[in-house]
Amino acid sequence: METIRADVAPRESYGFPAVAGERKSGRELLVHQLGRCRDRASLPAGMRALTQYVNASHYLLVRHDMSFETDIGFVVASDWPFDMVRKLAGSISAAQSRMSEFDRCCKLMQPTFAQFADDVALPAGLSREYCAIAFNVGRVRMTLLLLFPEHYVLSQSKLRDTGLLVGYFASVCCQPTARQERESELTDREIECLYWIAEGKTSDDIAVILGISRNTINNYITSVMRKTGTRTRSEAIAWAVRNNLV
Repeated sequence: METIRADVAPRESYGFPAVAGERKSGRELLVHQLGRCRDRASLPAGMRALTQYVNASHYLLVRHDMSFETDIGFVVASDWPFDMVRKLAGSISAAQSRMSEFDRCCKLMQPTFAQFADDVALPAGLSREYCAIAFNVGRVRMTLLLLFPEHYVLSQSKLRDTGLLVGYFASVCCQPTARQERESELTDREIECLYWIAEGKTSDDIAVILGISRNTINNYITSVMRKTGTRTRSEAIAWAVRNNLV
């Protein structure tokens, strides 16, 4: 009996219930399976294992540093029907824009549930409710969205396991390449432009201050928004504030 208690104590300290040996062995099996997935090519296999573990039917992994309106570059991995991804993109983007930075931090790794709009056509047998779990990989915020069968019975402990493990798993498989890191870095001029925008200056004002043309300033600002995945100057300023650049 003492051996069993010593075994479950660390599990309780991490917030997982110390019951059901069957669930514990299932989690250990999942951890072992994810441990074999160590690169981007293994990402779908690992995501499928996480999906099956929590008894979901489909997964969608997105990153929030990419625009949700121009293309589907925000999708990291998915087995959702394409039309559903496009329909949901606007809702995800709008929900993120309404949240404060404090709210974003509070919701990390906390499962939340929402309903699809009535105009979203779902494959037969799927619930209209979906689950979202947000987490960070370095500076990049990501979200795992899960679909479930109709009348599903959800295990809260497995969902908490999934929220924890997907963050670790994505940090291993989704690390940016050296080229991506270079592309995401802002130049000194771009940071200068961000600073003056945050001070309320227009492109014409910044052109006078820096002694270069208005078109060049606009090109710098366009480059900033492309690198940061933002759509407006206000969003670019918010991104810069979050990353302590201004």
